[in-house]
Amino acid sequence: MCEEYLDWARQAMHTEAEAVREVAASLDKQFVLAVQSILSSSGRVIVTGMGKSGHIGRKIAATLASTGTAAFFVHPAEAAHGDLGMIVDGDVVLAISNSGESDEILAIIPALKRKNITLVCITGRPQSHMAQHADIHILAAVSAEACPHGLAPTSSTTATLALGDALAIALLNARDFTPDDFALSHPAGSLGRKLLLKVSDIMHQDGELPDIAESTPLRSAIIRMSEKGLGMLAVTDASGSLKGIFTDGDLRRLFEQHQKFSHMTIGEVMKPNPTTIRPDKLATEAAKLMQDRKIGGLLVCDESNRLVGALNMHDLLKAKVV
Repeated sequence: MCEEYLDWARQAMHTEAEAVREVAASLDKQFVLAVQSILSSSGRVIVTGMGKSGHIGRKIAATLASTGTAAFFVHPAEAAHGDLGMIVDGDVVLAISNSGESDEILAIIPALKRKNITLVCITGRPQSHMAQHADIHILAAVSAEACPHGLAPTSSTTATLALGDALAIALLNARDFTPDDFALSHPAGSLGRKLLLKVSDIMHQDGELPDIAESTPLRSAIIRMSEKGLGMLAVTDASGSLKGIFTDGDLRRLFEQHQKFSHMTIGEVMKPNPTTIRPDKLATEAAKLMQDRKIGGLLVCDESNRLVGALNMHDLLKAKVV
């Protein structure tokens, strides 16, 4: 019986995949006109649909909004009771119905036609009333639903969802929408953190900096490194320029190699020319640099090689960059 469950699941997915291929093959100039109308409009994209088409419409509106196209969903029944006021001149209305005969959408088409909007309809029937009233009609016809009874919207909703994604991606590319633009729409999510957060936002600076002069006795330097708690010291000259680095790992190796080192200065045991990063770089770049170099911390320098900050892997974890 368990194998039969898998067979049913695979058959449903194969049927839906074929539906997506069918709709992709049927795309024509109407899709192009829809993209051009949205790009040239002075308003927003208002998505509407009833029942399962409404659920798909909400996802399409959300995808459009997050990829650079101002969009939101309006329930067609609520539109007939006042929410039509949300739709203004210059908007593009994207109405979705597999049958093309949704009573709630047909009821508001006369009111929509009195506004200066473009009506784009996505249906599975080119002869439907919605298709006939549309300024632009995109066909999303599928040969079979995944439901064995042909009743539950399955393949048709999947294909329409894919069509909405295709529309969003076409618009995204046409607008030259960048990862930075995407991050501005997702400031609270992990994507936003990765795309917006810079090294300067999370680095330790000023009094938190683990900087020390080259001539400092090693014992004093170790005490300072412990106080700062970053697992490293930045060795600088009198002008603040970075000369080298000394880490917890260097300290362990020093113990292994020397019996006595009380007479040493930090300048004698530091590593010159350490890996650094600029404060204006993305925090994700700092994470990659640490991973590539297999190091636990980074010193941050300006264009003149002056020390301005420091950060370690713990800082990146705390900021949820990694």
